[in-house]
Amino acid sequence: SRTLLDTGNLRLVLFGFDAGQELTEHTSPHHAVIQVLSGSCEFQLAGRPHPLKAGDVLHMPPGLPHAVKATERFSMLLTLGKLAPARPIEGGAATAPAVT
Repeated sequence: SRTLLDTGNLRLVLFGFDAGQELTEHTSPHHAVIQVLSGSCEFQLAGRPHPLKAGDVLHMPPGLPHAVKATERFSMLLTLGKLAPARPIEGGAATAPAVT
């Protein structure tokens, strides 16, 4: 893996996996977005399989147990973010304030 950016509130990490390579189940305290750049893999989210291929994007909320196994050689971009709690806005919708 290679960290491309780390601001303290936002981290981008590039991963490359060979076929059959895996990361065992773990959790993260941050929101995570996975973007599969090439190849394919299978993510396990809370014990449920989610096959992903190049172009797929997956969001994982904080604390969700997950694992990944390469079904073929693949690469992914992991974005980890510390988000502020959502706050109500006029009209009843919610938005997350910018983190500085």
